[in-house]
Amino acid sequence: MYQNADQVLEENLASDPAAREEWIQYQKLKNDPRITRVGNWLRKYSLDELPQLWNVLIGEMSLVGPRPMMVDQKKLYGEEIKDYVRVSPGITGLWQVSGRNQTTFTRRASSTVNIFKNGLSGLIFIF
Repeated sequence: MYQNADQVLEENLASDPAAREEWIQYQKLKNDPRITRVGNWLRKYSLDELPQLWNVLIGEMSLVGPRPMMVDQKKLYGEEIKDYVRVSPGITGLWQVSGRNQTTFTRRASSTVNIFKNGLSGLIFIF
């Protein structure tokens, strides 16, 4: 990512209504202006995930679990944030391994929180 990634994102969202709507709905952009050409190449081959494997090995992350969130996303979870942060974040989330990686951010968060409410966290969040 560029050093001024937050500013680049803010300017892009202010000038591009379609990107703003995509961000509001998904909390990600298909054509993210913050990512450098090298970053795009790393993402294309999922090499940007390699450092997270180290985090799994040292016990800071799980293989499957709630995806790490940005600080400003915490408010989007409301009261359910307490359930979300109970377990270690995962390299991949349930919504991704279930083939629903095109879902909205709200549904993604709800899917993760429902695991806790249904008592399935021990079965899903591994390592």
